[in-house]
Amino acid sequence: MKPINDKNRQVTYLKERLEIFLEVLDAIDAETADVEDIDRLIQMIDDIEDKLEQFKIRDNNQNGNTD
Repeated sequence: MKPINDKNRQVTYLKERLEIFLEVLDAIDAETADVEDIDRLIQMIDDIEDKLEQFKIRDNNQNGNTD
């Protein structure tokens, strides 16, 4: 998959992933949720965080920042 370098596309990607997370969260019944459900949610958040970090690194590299 080709890296997303455009900031607008990056924001759109993150919004879409967050929307999917919210849909999954909303579909989980608190009374019947098990450890696998919670682990899946945590993994989704971790994946979003990882992608955000990738976007930040790409942005810094494109702008000549080394932070």
